[in-house]
Amino acid sequence: MTPFPLEGLPERVTIYEVGPRDGLQNEKAIVSVADKAEFIARLADAGLRTIEATSFVHPKWVPQLADAEELLGGMTRAEGVRYPVLVPNERGLDRALASGVTEIAVFGSATESFARRNLNRTIDESLAMFAPVVGRAREAGLWVRAYVSMCFGDPWEGEVPIEQVVSVAVRLMELGCSQLSLGDTIGVGTPGHVTALIEALIEAGIGVDRLAVHFHDTYGQALANTLAALRCGVTVVDASAGGIGGCPYAESATGNLATEDLVWMLHGLGIETGVDLPKLAAVSRWMAARLGRPSPSRVVQALSSKD
Repeated sequence: MTPFPLEGLPERVTIYEVGPRDGLQNEKAIVSVADKAEFIARLADAGLRTIEATSFVHPKWVPQLADAEELLGGMTRAEGVRYPVLVPNERGLDRALASGVTEIAVFGSATESFARRNLNRTIDESLAMFAPVVGRAREAGLWVRAYVSMCFGDPWEGEVPIEQVVSVAVRLMELGCSQLSLGDTIGVGTPGHVTALIEALIEAGIGVDRLAVHFHDTYGQALANTLAALRCGVTVVDASAGGIGGCPYAESATGNLATEDLVWMLHGLGIETGVDLPKLAAVSRWMAARLGRPSPSRVVQALSSKD
């Protein structure tokens, strides 16, 4: 592919791969620990350097990830690859620390409706729950990311005001988080809305170097929204290999932005990712076979038709 760069875009983008966690947690099929470990190892071999491995959410709520300790205890860690895990509360942090993790993420909400459905707490109560998690994690030397879900729209509340998202985001970062991932959980965002939110966050004192974006492709806007975020200076983009995943607490949330679709666009713009696209597409075809369905990624489908 001959790249055609555009002005005002970063030279390199870090892909924060969420397939093993956010992808598999919403799949009906229960993938074996051995296959999960192989999935993660193959992703690393394809060039991904940040791979969210699993979650320490209670197994009752996310049975697909009930094997977190077993997975982390048995998987191979490649040199130079980060393996963050999602931690919902102090009990989850205890489990993560016992498993030797060095990077965690907490998962907040910009709306009261989703906070209650996802965490069974109000926004204030969830932030109070995260405070000791982040504090203890930082004391232990861990890197901490914060997710904010429903940044653009909520299935119960409709469009979410930008100032509401900014308020929650600022409070999360004040806890001591190093990075903030903006989630379009139901995929309703559009490029102008993305730009306005990022500009508002920057104005509120959250540097663009601390922001990441997490788009779902429900309305086909994920790549357009990503490009808008890149134009604002964002250099970390969440994506899921093969486009798997969604959200178990929001039925209207369809698959994440497919990593292959993202890489195809970035490479076409001359932006470095370090990812071997054909190798990554092969990984997603391999996982799709284990899930018993085709990969929803357009790029995976296109490359497969040429094989």
